[in-house]
Amino acid sequence: MIPFSPPRIDQKIIDEVIDTLRSGWITTGPKTKLFEKKLAEYCGVSSILCVSSATAGLQMILNWYGIREGDEVILPAYTFSATANVIVHTGAKPVFVDIKPDDLTINIKEVEKAISTRTKAIIPVDFAGYPIDYNGLNDLVHRDDVKNLFQADTDIQKKLGRILILSDSAHSLGAEYYGKRTGSLTDISVFSFHAVKNLTTGEGGAIAFNMPSPFNNENLYSFFNIYALHGQDKDALSRNTTGGWKYDVLTAGYKANMTDILASIGLVEIDRYENDTLIKFRKIFDNYTAELKKYKWAELPVYKSSTRTSSYHIYPLRVRNINENQRDRIIQKIFDKGVSVNVHFRPVPSLTFYKNLGYDVDLYPVSMDAYKREITLPAFYDLTEEDMVTIVNAVTQSVKEVLEDV
Repeated sequence: MIPFSPPRIDQKIIDEVIDTLRSGWITTGPKTKLFEKKLAEYCGVSSILCVSSATAGLQMILNWYGIREGDEVILPAYTFSATANVIVHTGAKPVFVDIKPDDLTINIKEVEKAISTRTKAIIPVDFAGYPIDYNGLNDLVHRDDVKNLFQADTDIQKKLGRILILSDSAHSLGAEYYGKRTGSLTDISVFSFHAVKNLTTGEGGAIAFNMPSPFNNENLYSFFNIYALHGQDKDALSRNTTGGWKYDVLTAGYKANMTDILASIGLVEIDRYENDTLIKFRKIFDNYTAELKKYKWAELPVYKSSTRTSSYHIYPLRVRNINENQRDRIIQKIFDKGVSVNVHFRPVPSLTFYKNLGYDVDLYPVSMDAYKREITLPAFYDLTEEDMVTIVNAVTQSVKEVLEDV
């Protein structure tokens, strides 16, 4: 069975993890700090904080910005549930909007329609690793008429004076927009290093701070370093010094720090990410595209243009003119041929919890159409050319078998 997306675990990673275990320092320590530094340099920002997950990063930012009951946060309907769940946990209302049919990223025209006096933040999603139109979204929240709608309730909101853009960049580390990498494209971006991501630490994430003046991003890093560890004014590394045992708690923080065990994996991965990992993923995507473009039924994903380059995280193939039942039958036939595939994503308003809140997925027709026809093909570093031949054959044969049944 060809797996869907196993992590790359080689001897370099094993050796680095063993080095961490033998060091005697396995929680947040020097390797986490070094990983943060390398990530910040890679993304082109001054400050990045590593955390336990992208979800934890999103949650902390929303709470810091003062999002609460009565507020609204805009997000695409076509995303993973975590993007919406973090909003629910603040007491605010998720306001879903539809996506664009070509690249499946958030439709900024729909965002504009959804903005109200209650809108405090927008969470765009770099679906499949392809950056959204950041210039368009940044320009929107800076427009005078949109800023005049904004009603600040906290000192931080007054300091920014507009809607916060919090990018869910879980898929897009290394993606570029007009020559700049994700993390440096809007106010705050959050990455994921979950086991299936191009760059993994097993579990984990990172917050990239890119707030405008008068915010100081180094000061934000310092605050969130405290906020992510119970609100303590000293982390374990700082306390592990002579006389360093005494600490204070400055705020009711979270437990969301990354450990050195996880960061040690990340250190190996970041050093080879640009010149090795991304090159391999791009070849996989180009190979799929070259083979599948021969078929009229294949609607291929957008992953590069004159202004944007994907991080090549997932390859979301869509099959033209089929329904959800046919898609599911195709998937089963692909599995029967020894190939693991996936689907990204069920639109959040279609999920039971959100349906019970009163959301109607029929209001997001582009999202539903994409979901019903989408099949995500395997993409991982150790995928071989022989594997890709097997995958393409399994997909094309399975589509043919199902379509011939119609």
